[in-house]
Amino acid sequence: MDKNKKKFFIETWGCQMNEEDSEKLSGMLRKIGYDRTDIREDSDLIIFNTCCVRENAELKVYGNLGALKSLKKRKPELVIAVCGCMMQQKEMAQKVVKKFPFVDIVFGTHNTYKFPEYLNTVKQNGTSVIAIQDKEDGIIEGIPIDRESKIKAFVTIMYGCNNFCTYCVVPYVRGRERSRKPEDIEREIVELVSKGYKEVTLLGQNVNSYGKGLNPEINFAELLRRINKIEGLERIRFMTSHPKDLTRDVIDAVAQCDKVCEHIHLPVQSGSTKILNKMNRKYTCEQYLKLVSDIKQTIPNAAITTDIIVGFPGETEEDFECTLDLAKQVEYDSAFTFLYSKRENTPAKEMEGHIPEDIKHERFERLVKVINESCSKKNAEYEGRVEEILVEGFSKNDINKLTGRTRTGKLVNFTGNKEHIGELVSVKITKAKSFSLEGEEV
Repeated sequence: MDKNKKKFFIETWGCQMNEEDSEKLSGMLRKIGYDRTDIREDSDLIIFNTCCVRENAELKVYGNLGALKSLKKRKPELVIAVCGCMMQQKEMAQKVVKKFPFVDIVFGTHNTYKFPEYLNTVKQNGTSVIAIQDKEDGIIEGIPIDRESKIKAFVTIMYGCNNFCTYCVVPYVRGRERSRKPEDIEREIVELVSKGYKEVTLLGQNVNSYGKGLNPEINFAELLRRINKIEGLERIRFMTSHPKDLTRDVIDAVAQCDKVCEHIHLPVQSGSTKILNKMNRKYTCEQYLKLVSDIKQTIPNAAITTDIIVGFPGETEEDFECTLDLAKQVEYDSAFTFLYSKRENTPAKEMEGHIPEDIKHERFERLVKVINESCSKKNAEYEGRVEEILVEGFSKNDINKLTGRTRTGKLVNFTGNKEHIGELVSVKITKAKSFSLEGEEV
C-alpha cells in the first residue's frame, strides 16, 4: 500500500445487495486514487453502509458512529459518510445528522454512483452533503467494482421490489423493480470469466420477477439458460426466490443447466397460512409445500434453505406450531431465523397483537432446535461422498486446511493442495459437523 495515498475504511451491514454496493463504492474510490484499509484509525475516509431490515443492524450503526466522535476530534480532516437502506428513510437520515453532527456525507440507495461527487464537495467546500433521492435514477451501468473475491462474484440482475410484504421496508428504500438488460449482464459475466472468476451469484430482491418490463421481454429461466452457455464459467447461483413467483420453468432450468447449482433459497417466513396472509406473502402453506415437493422431485439432490420470522403480530401458539411442522416436513439444509422487529413505515408496525419478547424468544429457541436437527441430518448424508468443491482459500478456523463449498452450498474444510485455490476439485467428505463438513482432496 502506498503510504502517500489517501485511505478509506468501509463497513457493511445487511444483505448481498449491500455488499455489492460497497464493492462499487470501493471501486469508485480506488479509481480516484484511494487505497482500502482495515484499520479505522488509519483512514482518511470512513463509510458505513447500513441496513434497515432488522433493528439490531440499526443499533450497530448508532454504536459505531458514537465511537467515531473522539476520532473525528483528533483528526478533523477525516471524512465520515453514512449510506445505504437505513439512510434512504428520511427520518433515519435526519436522526443521524442531528445525533451525530460530525458526519460529513449522508446518502441513500438511489444515488450511490454519485459518491465521488459528494466527496469532492466536502473536500473542496468544507460543507456537509445530505443527498436522499425519492426516486431511483434508473439503472446505471459501468460503475467500477472492487470485488472482495477473485474467484466468485455477485452480479445484480435487477433492483427493487414490488411485493410490499407488510413487515418489510425494502420496496420503500430500494424502489420499484427494474431489470438489467440480459446483454449487459452477460457482458459483465464474460468480463469476470476473462479475469479468472469461476462462479457468479445472480442477485435480486426477487429474481423470479426478472425481465418484466424489458423489451423484448425475457424471464428468469431464459436468463439462466443464456448465462449457462457462457464459456469458462463454472457455477451459477442465485438469490432470492419468492415462492409466489418460482415457476416450473425455473425449476426445470436449475435441473437442466449444468452450471446452475442445486441450491434454492426459498424464504417461507411462516408455516401458518393465516400469518402468511397478514404478511401479504400471496401464497398458502399448502402451495409452498407443493413447490418444495416439485423441487425435490425434479432436483433430487437439491439443498433448500429459507428465512423464517418468529413472533409476527397476531401469531398464536397454534400458528407457531404450524411453522415447526412445516420446518420438520421440509427438512431445510439451513435457515436464517429472525425475531420479528417493528420497522418504521410498514403496515405490520401498526397491527394489533404484538407478541411479548419472552414468548418470541422461547419460540425462537424451539425453532432453532428443529432447524439445527434437520441441518445436522442433511449434513450427515454427505459422509463418504465425493463432492465437487470450488476452492476459495484457506479455512478461517485452521490455516492448514483449505475451504470451499459444494454445489449445494455446504461449507467444506479439507486437506488439499493450496495450488488448487480458485479451481474445482474432488473432495471426499470424511466428517459431518453441525454447520459444516470436513474432508480430504482425492
